[in-house]
Amino acid sequence: MFFKTCRVPVARLIADAANPLAHFLVLVLALLPVAAFAEAFALTLDDATQLAVDRAPMLAARSAGVAAAEQDAARAGALPDPMLVLGIDNLPVTGGESFDLGADMMTMKRVGLRQEFPARAKREARSRFAARKIDEARALTESAKLDVRRAAALAWIDVWAAQTELTALEALRAQAASTAELAAARVSGGAEPVADALATGVAVLEVDNRIESVRARRAVAQAGLSRWLGEGLVETSQETSGFRSLRVPETRLVATVDRLSPLLPASAQVATAAANIELARAEKRIDWSVGASYGQRQGGRSDMLSIEFGIALPLFPGNRQDRAVSAREADHAAAVATREDLRREAIASIRADIARWEGLKRQVALHEDRMLPLARDRSATALASYRAGGDVQSLLNAQRDELDVYLSHAQHLGELGRVWAGLAYLLPLEDRS
Repeated sequence: MFFKTCRVPVARLIADAANPLAHFLVLVLALLPVAAFAEAFALTLDDATQLAVDRAPMLAARSAGVAAAEQDAARAGALPDPMLVLGIDNLPVTGGESFDLGADMMTMKRVGLRQEFPARAKREARSRFAARKIDEARALTESAKLDVRRAAALAWIDVWAAQTELTALEALRAQAASTAELAAARVSGGAEPVADALATGVAVLEVDNRIESVRARRAVAQAGLSRWLGEGLVETSQETSGFRSLRVPETRLVATVDRLSPLLPASAQVATAAANIELARAEKRIDWSVGASYGQRQGGRSDMLSIEFGIALPLFPGNRQDRAVSAREADHAAAVATREDLRREAIASIRADIARWEGLKRQVALHEDRMLPLARDRSATALASYRAGGDVQSLLNAQRDELDVYLSHAQHLGELGRVWAGLAYLLPLEDRS
């Protein structure tokens, strides 16, 4: 708020050495904690997932695949290129007039064009198949986008969970250090043996050891998040309220299972396989071709024009086209069975993850409502007893138990976030409302 309300330019104040406000401002800037600036630039979960989608090289590759499929579809139903025909007809190759272009009246140089005309049903089937390939490429892109969002969300939650655990440890470390200072003071006054003071020092070192372990885990998690964001170490905001409610209810996830990330490519592949059956059946249709050529003869003889028509004769469909149709029908049956297997797996996974999420949510609530307050009260009571001359071991036990409860709570929060993310990024954005 200070920077919003201060109307005097900071640079001018600093330059003015005689201005008391300048010295005050410099002091404030020097004393502001780095964490305040880090929090200002901390990424929220939604920001991180959107940045990951915007910057993912895999999605650029998928988009290129869609563009390639669209280009293939644009030419799928086109006629084949015409063929230029060059040749020499009726050239003698034996006797005294062999290879003489002007010796025989039937010899002529020929130039012509030939155009093939595949059956219309065949070209339409090719166009439909190419359109399904576009749909398949788009489904793969959408599925990859959801996978990137989910992976980035899990990486963000790993960083957030480590930071949450680290915050709890640092607060408990301050408590352990305060206990150690109190024990040292009592030892100096002769009210406590040195062994008790050493025990409190060991407790501080144990917390320090855990802090270093969590810091290392946070650095690893930040490296994992930077893989998706393309940046260095990233700080995460500490918002957590979203993990307590699902973005999409279970009934909607199950009802729209074919739109889930694992099912998008499978459904598109079923449609592609069906179009491939039509294409195989269209191969039974008859193709035809037309050609025209112009023949030039030597010795003032008349030139000649030739026109020819060709018709394909699928005489043995049982060993050719019918087998191709059967093969494509088998491919379609395999695609349908694969999709059904993925559908069952997805529904079972959704229900299992929701059960885990509900259980973790109850555990987190139990920690927050009862276990954490009890642990804090026990530590406070033990500390009051110790100040009154009680046993230090009771205080150390209470503080160690409080530490375990806080760490367990932080771990449950992280697991809750990971299960929540696995459910939150199954559907495309437009299907979540």
